[in-house]
Formats: sequence, structure tokens, C-alpha cells
Amino acid sequence: MKQDMIVILDLGSTENTVVARAIRDMGVYSEIHPHDITVDGLKALDNVKGIILNGGENRVVDGKAVDIDPALYDCGYPVMAINHPTAKCEQKFDSVPAQEVLKDFVLNQCKAETNWNMKNFIEDQVELIRRQVGDKKVLLALSGGVDSSVVAAMLIKAIGQQLVCVHVNHGLMRKNESESVVEVFQNQLHANLIYVDATERFLGKLEGVADPEQKRKIIGGEFIRVFEEEARKLDGIHFLGQGTIYPDIIESGTKTAKMVKSHHNVGGLPEDLQFELVEPLKQLFKDEVRACGIELGLPASMVYRQPFPGPGLGVRCLGAITRDRLEAVRESDAILREEFEKAGLDKKVWQYFTVVPDFKSVGMKNHARCFEYMVIIRAINTIDAMTASIEKVDWDVLEKITNRILNEVENVNRVCYDMSPKPPATIEFE
Repeated sequence: MKQDMIVILDLGSTENTVVARAIRDMGVYSEIHPHDITVDGLKALDNVKGIILNGGENRVVDGKAVDIDPALYDCGYPVMAINHPTAKCEQKFDSVPAQEVLKDFVLNQCKAETNWNMKNFIEDQVELIRRQVGDKKVLLALSGGVDSSVVAAMLIKAIGQQLVCVHVNHGLMRKNESESVVEVFQNQLHANLIYVDATERFLGKLEGVADPEQKRKIIGGEFIRVFEEEARKLDGIHFLGQGTIYPDIIESGTKTAKMVKSHHNVGGLPEDLQFELVEPLKQLFKDEVRACGIELGLPASMVYRQPFPGPGLGVRCLGAITRDRLEAVRESDAILREEFEKAGLDKKVWQYFTVVPDFKSVGMKNHARCFEYMVIIRAINTIDAMTASIEKVDWDVLEKITNRILNEVENVNRVCYDMSPKPPATIEFE
């Protein structure tokens, strides 16, 4: 890392990311580390210019307030404390500091340079990837989601054809998503891409399965098996690319003692994994991942892709999946996304999608009675996905979406708008 760095030591704060983001917004790189980092551990970091001690409600563990190694005060770095400050730290504040106070500490006292930006980050990562991988090959599961797509673009820039991407179409993707992956990565970026159409395999395994958890397990397990089968056909793979991002690291290893969880790079990876991991995005927050993707030349439609559950449309086709309802979900979702984009809601609403339940209602079509499915529209806003509020979509927009769904989607005679916040509802239906 060529950029200057401010290190935030977590002494129980719930606002570590607020401080980290404020510093990065100044153009200075910042990282959050556990309070018990050693002097050697601190000095092993590149270009540290200052230390912020960030106390908070979780600082007391087993009746005792945690603190840093006293030797860190004598390392020669400027130190500032926020909340629960210690006697040895001369500069103290009672809460997250105002922007100008934080800016004065970072730029004037620490003399950190404002050289944190995506162009420099990408240059650093390309160099690090080439140094790590050498002339070996990297395998990457390319879902089409923003994290795996940006990792793929980064690795293509760094090592080109040494990257082998595997895209598994399980038949539960949104409309044209697999085609988009192939177009961008194979035809535009000329990636070494293996495309696997496993639609029939997945839908066969899911036939008659109504329980949401069972559906998730079947989809997740089958995906791993397909990926492993493709990997076994390849020779010379030494590395596994992963879309780990910074919140994954923070949640698993930077809080006070009673909050620490075991860190796993990716859930489900075996402990005896034979590959070395390549994780070029592990220092980025989600919005920074998107900025990185734009800088790498990925299309905005891919970079700003809506959050999408791992089982795909399998948990939006409620109950046992049938092909007619799966198609109704796919087509109605495409209409919703198209109309939200026209109305400028695609950048305003955090997540929006359609679901089709596994029951029918009576309706009228072509002057005759019909018995068909309903489509439910859900549009929510959230900061942390722990709670969510309903987007108050303009009535004219909803009416246009409803008319298009009823006229263009087969086997549908009713459209509803979900008004349930989280809690008591959840974001997804299953």
C-alpha cells in the first residue's frame, strides 16, 4: 500500500466505520484494527501516520475496561482518543469528532497525504496480485454480482488469461443476467470464461420442494458441486479468487474481546482448502467496490446491480418452484426494474423486486373467468438491512407497472404492493 494510513483501534465503539469512512472521504486511507494490536503488528502496516483510539459501549469486558498496549504511545505516531480516552492521550474528545476537528488531526498533526483514490488503489492491487500469483492460475466463481464482477475485472487487468472464471447459470437468475455476464466478460473483456448452463439440473433437484430452508440448501449445495466438477477439469489452479470486502473483515475480527468471532474468508470453505486465496477487495466498503468497478470500466448496470439472494429467484418463487411461476417472477421483475429506472427510482430505492406466491386468485380476462397467479411488488430502503422502511412510490408509477405486468406477463391476473416494514416482516419473503 503506497497510500498514507490512519489506524483506528477499536475499544468498543459501534461507530468505527463512521470514523473510517469520514477519513477516507478526506482522501486519506484508514483501517480498523483490534485494540490489542502489538507494536510489531502496528509497525508491520504500511505508511501509518497516526492512531485514533475509538472507545464505546462495548469497552468493558468481564467488568474490566480494555485498553491498548502502553508501548503504542511511544511509537512516535500522533494519537487521538474518541470516547473512554486514556490518561496518556493528550488529545481527547467526548464523541465522534466534528469533521473539521478530525480533519485537523489527520492532515495537520499526522501530516497524512490525500492520496487515497480508486486509481491508486487499483494500481496497488494490480501490483500485489502479480507479485502474489506470479505465473500461476486463479479460479473464480463469477456470479454476476458486484463483488465477484469487480474482482474478476481486477484480476483480468492484473493477470489476464491466468484467470479462469466459472459462471454457473442455475436457472434462477434474473432476466438476461447470465447473458450480460457472458457479453461483458467473454466478449468485451476477453476473459477466460467457462459458462455452465445447469438450469435443468437445478430445477430437477428442486421439483416439489416447498420448504424455504430446504430450497436454499439444495441450491447452495448443488452450486458447490457444479463448481467443484468444473474445477476438477482444470489443471494448474493454485489460487482461488474471492469477493471478500471490508465489512466482512470488520465484523469478524476488530471488535472488543467479547464481540470477536472466528474469521472465515468465505462461509463454507473447508479448513483444508488446497488453494491460496486472492482477495483484492478486502480493504473496500461496498460503495467503494462500486467505485472501483466503474474505474475498471464495468458497465453501471452491473456495478449498481441490486442486492440479490444467493438462491436467486428460487426464494421469490414462493413454495415449490414451478416453471410458469418462475417465468412470471423473472418477467415481472424485469418490468419493475425497467420502470423504476425510467422513474429515477433505481438510485433512490435500496432494493426492489417481485415475488409470485404458490396460490391463484379468480379474475377476468378477455371477458371470461380466469384462475391465475398474483405478483407482489416489494420496494424498501435500509441502512444496515436490520430494519427497513417501505418506499412510497408515486401512484402513477405503480399504476404503469401494474398495467404492464397484467398485460405482458403470462398466468397473472393480480398485482399487489407490499406495505410491510422490517420488522415485523423481513426483506425477502423466504
